[in-house]
Amino acid sequence: MIKNPILPGFNPDPCICRKGDDLYIAVSSFEWFPGIPIYHSRDMKNWELLTHVLNNDNEPVLRGLPSAKGIWAPCLSYCEEDDLFYVVYGVMNSMNARYFDIDNFLVTAKDIRGPWSEPVYIHSTGFDASLFHDDDGRKYIVALEWETRRDYEKPGPICIAEYDPAKKRIAGEIKRIWRGGTDRGCIEAPHMYKRDGYYYIMCAEGGTGYYHCVTVGRSENVYGPYEPDPENPILTSQPAVMNERADWDHLKPRYFNPDSVLQKSGHGSIVTLSNGETWMAHLTARPFKENLRCTLGRETALQRMYWTRDGWLRLEGGGNLAKEMVAESGLPEYPLPPDPERDDFDSADLPLHFYAPRNDPRGFTDLKVRPGYIRIRGQESGTSLNRASILARKLKEVNASALTKMDFHPVTYQHTAGLIVYYDNMNFRYLYKTFSEREGTCVLSVLGLENGEKTEYSDAKTKVDDERELFLKIDIDGRKSHFSWSYDGEKFADIGPVFDTSLLSDEYSEYGEFTGTFVGMACGDRRMHTKCADFDFFELRTL
Repeated sequence: MIKNPILPGFNPDPCICRKGDDLYIAVSSFEWFPGIPIYHSRDMKNWELLTHVLNNDNEPVLRGLPSAKGIWAPCLSYCEEDDLFYVVYGVMNSMNARYFDIDNFLVTAKDIRGPWSEPVYIHSTGFDASLFHDDDGRKYIVALEWETRRDYEKPGPICIAEYDPAKKRIAGEIKRIWRGGTDRGCIEAPHMYKRDGYYYIMCAEGGTGYYHCVTVGRSENVYGPYEPDPENPILTSQPAVMNERADWDHLKPRYFNPDSVLQKSGHGSIVTLSNGETWMAHLTARPFKENLRCTLGRETALQRMYWTRDGWLRLEGGGNLAKEMVAESGLPEYPLPPDPERDDFDSADLPLHFYAPRNDPRGFTDLKVRPGYIRIRGQESGTSLNRASILARKLKEVNASALTKMDFHPVTYQHTAGLIVYYDNMNFRYLYKTFSEREGTCVLSVLGLENGEKTEYSDAKTKVDDERELFLKIDIDGRKSHFSWSYDGEKFADIGPVFDTSLLSDEYSEYGEFTGTFVGMACGDRRMHTKCADFDFFELRTL
C-alpha cells in the first residue's frame, strides 16, 4: 500500500507528468531557494528529490519579498512532439490590498535536470497558470484571472489564451471560459487535458483550506462552454455541500472533517501511466487537531482514479473523500534510496534537500575550505527579507529531532550562529552562540520570534567554553519542542523553555502562509557579513 502524504512536509501545489517510464512531480517553493523542486519515481510509490528548476537567485529575484510570496504553483509538462519539458510558474510579487501582482513565466529543457531556458514572460492576469498541449500542435495558457473590483465575485474566472512557441508570446486575446463546477467559490489551480474528443478543465475550489476540493468540467471546444461534472467535487476532505461563493476567505476552518486524516485536499493534476492507470496528485495537510494548525504546511498525496463509461473521472473505491492508504500501482516496483537523515558534508556539492530563504545557499556556504565541514558565512538576521544565512531542511513529521555540531568563535553580540527551527522571518526559534560583553565570554542563548514579537530568554543564557565545539539539538514531540546542548554529544543539558510547535504554522502566522516549517543551521554577522561558523554535520531524524 501507498501511505499518504507521499511527499510529506512543505510540498504544495503538485503538478505531475510522465515521460516514458519516468514520473515527475513539481511543487511550489514560494520564497525558498533553489526554486521548484522536482521529484522522480517509476512506480508511484518510491520518490526521490531529483533536481530544481530555478537555480539562479538573480532570475527571479526573491530578495525583499514577504513570506509566502515568490514562486507559486508550477505547471510541469512534457510534450512528446517537441521532446521538451515545459514549466510555467508565477512570481507573486505582492498581495497588498488584494491586488495579487504576479508575473507568469515559461521555461523549457530537453533534460529534466536542465539546463533550463531563459524565462519567457507570459502575462500577469492572475496566478496558477498552466500550459496545455493540444493534439493538433497548438498550445494554450490557462490561468485564474484575479478579480480586484469591489462588486465582482472573487477571485475571478478561469481564462485561456493561445501561446505561440515560435514567437514566445501570447497569441490573441485572453478569454474567460469557466467559473467553476460547484458553488464552493475560490476557484484556482486550472489544468487542462484532452480525452476522446473532449477538453477537460480541472480546478481547485473552496479555497486552499478546509473546504478545498478538485472539480472538473468538459467541452468539445477548447474555449467552451464547459459542462460541470454532475458529481463535483470529485475529490475533497470535506464532502458537505455548501454555497460559499460569497466567502472568498481561503482557510474556512469550520469545514474541518474529524473523520479524515488528510485535510485541505484539492489542487489536483492527473497523469496516465504507461500501463494505462490514471492517477491524481493533489495537495493535502495534516493539522494538529487542537487549533487546526499545520506546522508541516501543505503536502502532496496520490490517489488512484478511473474514467467512467460516460467520460468522467472518479476516485477508485468510490466516493470523493481523499484516502490515506492507496493500493500500489501495477508498475514494477522501483526502489530508490531514502533521503538521508544525516549529512556529513564530505562532498564538494551541497545536498539537494537544503534550502535558504530568498537567496542561493551556495552564495554563503563553502564545502571546500574545511573538508568534512560546511562553512556558513553570516549575513543578516533571521528576520531579514533580504540575505539571511539560514541553511535548512523541510520538517516532514512533527515527531523528530535535529542535531548538529558547531565550531564558532564570535567576538561581538552581532555575531550569532546555531540551530534554528523556522517557519518564516516573523516566526522562528533559535538556539545560538554569541559573545556577551556583560559576561565577558561566549554564551549560548535562545531567541523566539512570534508574529514579529521578539523574546530573548535571558534565563536560558549559559556561559560556554569558546575553545570547544558544541553539539546543538532540538527535540520535537508533537506540539512540544525544546532545545538542548552538549560538549561531547552524549550528555545534553536542556536550554530555554518548552515551546508550542504548532505556533510555527500556516494558521498562526500573521505575515505569511502557504509554506511550512524548516529546521537547520544559521549564522549571522550584522557587523561585516564575513564571520563564519563551521558545522561538522547536520542530522534530521523522524521519530
